Amino acid sequence: MTILVTGATGQVGRQVIQQLVTRGADVRALVRDPAKADFPAGVSVVQGDLLDPDSLRSAFQGVKTLFLLNAVAADEFTQALIALNIAKEAGIERLVYLSVMHSDRYVNVPHFAGKYGVERMIEQMGFSATILRPAYFMDNELTIKDVVQGYGVYPMPVGSKGLAMIDVRDIAEIAAIELLHRNHATRPMPLERINLVGPDTLTGADAAAIWSAVLGRTIAYAGDDTAAFEQNMRNFMPGWMAYDMRMMGERFLSDGMVPAQGDVARLTTKLGRPLRTYRDFVAQIAAPAHN
Repeated sequence: MTILVTGATGQVGRQVIQQLVTRGADVRALVRDPAKADFPAGVSVVQGDLLDPDSLRSAFQGVKTLFLLNAVAADEFTQALIALNIAKEAGIERLVYLSVMHSDRYVNVPHFAGKYGVERMIEQMGFSATILRPAYFMDNELTIKDVVQGYGVYPMPVGSKGLAMIDVRDIAEIAAIELLHRNHATRPMPLERINLVGPDTLTGADAAAIWSAVLGRTIAYAGDDTAAFEQNMRNFMPGWMAYDMRMMGERFLSDGMVPAQGDVARLTTKLGRPLRTYRDFVAQIAAPAHN
């Protein structure tokens, strides 16, 4: 009844593992470098790479349910298809895949289009799968909080349509619930897609206002200049990824990430508690280190 988690050392994967362990699951973590694996007691660690089929053949032995998470990378689509093919070869029928909200609409955004291609393969290959489609991660704000606090500007080109930002802790808990649901089912269940959203849909001006309230001083919204955003991102990431982020920002402006009717209520029921709010998250990350 083993559940294997890919992307195990990342911000989502690590918390998925913790949630599974808390619920008494038999967990195996796939990692590139076992020396960097720091997991709760009882988690088995296997070395492997999603571009190395032989390592996956070994890692997938005895696995019943797979959590497939692919980080944004130039070869993300290839990684996912290799993993799906090896999973099918190993007899794994059940999986939870971390996609992204509006993967089917943001068709010109490279990592969105790639994730939608993976969704299609999961469906056509006949997996019993839950496809999780999270909106914008609140945790992305960790990368910009110094800019906000240092320069008094909220720099993400969120626009005026609104994003239903979600806390990674909520993503991880829902992923664990879905993995266990699939794992414990007496027979494979039909494919299901679930939007993962936060309780509030926020514009760029809304986000800046929340930062202003938390910090007690005015934080301005930097506006919708995606070209400038791309240039800033080039200081922190490869050019292809900065361009990918720009394309995503442009779709934020034109489409937003607005929940479907019932999404928030569905997730609240699944968790048995309210979803975490953006204001609470900002208050947490903006707190001085000694607090």
